[in-house]
Amino acid sequence: MAAWSKLGIIAGGGELPVVLAEHCAATNRPYFVARVTPYADAALDAHPGANNSLGHMGARMDAMRQAGCDAIVLLGQVPRQDPRNLNLDAGGMAMAPALLAAAPQGDDALLRALLCEHERAGFRVVGADEAMADLLAQPGAWGAVAPTPAQHKDIARAAKVAAAIGSYDVGQGVVVCDGIVLAVEAQEGTDAMLRRVSELPLTVRGTPDARRGVLVKRPKPIQERRIDMPTIGVRTVEGAAKAGLAGIAVEAAGALVVRRDEVKAAADRSGIFVVGFTPADVGEA
Repeated sequence: MAAWSKLGIIAGGGELPVVLAEHCAATNRPYFVARVTPYADAALDAHPGANNSLGHMGARMDAMRQAGCDAIVLLGQVPRQDPRNLNLDAGGMAMAPALLAAAPQGDDALLRALLCEHERAGFRVVGADEAMADLLAQPGAWGAVAPTPAQHKDIARAAKVAAAIGSYDVGQGVVVCDGIVLAVEAQEGTDAMLRRVSELPLTVRGTPDARRGVLVKRPKPIQERRIDMPTIGVRTVEGAAKAGLAGIAVEAAGALVVRRDEVKAAADRSGIFVVGFTPADVGEA
């Protein structure tokens, strides 16, 4: 049983908040969706909750308190912004010094500061995997296609590069093809990175007719895993397929999968693999 009575879902953009809200509704778990406008998916309007802009942090927390929430989960995409440029309410102004101090230190530091401010306000912060265990990536191949030994080597190399860039709070994703690093993820996100790969010369990447290369996503070594976990969904599979990649690998128990059955079906349609790897699989202790 979860150690909270009602979950507040602070929802940015993307499908993940929608999946969690639908799960709570289907399992009769008390919940409240704090939609961050204008980023939250319109599908969340069908769920109990309230709308507040990014800077109205005080109003958002007040709405969750009034709804009886004692725990929160922060999910979805919100573009990085300078707190000084937001329309802050009184609660946001109170949080601003901590956020401003953390912002120059990188995304992870900023998210940790945001997490701490919510804990100081009396909320328990939980990870998406704690709220819905089915979201966690499982080890092994999930669909009909499995990586070849050569592709396993690309996965291992990409995993090591991802760990290296993650230690500097750069990103969570890397694309490697035949041992060559084609792209690393920074502020643009995974979808934009895959579009860049799809525009590279055919001499260094695969095609839908002759697939080569892998996308690897894993948590940063410094990452607070209750927030900003690496996430893949059908759109990730479609982007990888369009870029000519042979597959996708994510760290087992270190990434979230949105609508797992649909991800598997999309991968099978495209003829690519999706796998969960462990540190031992990539040569790490």
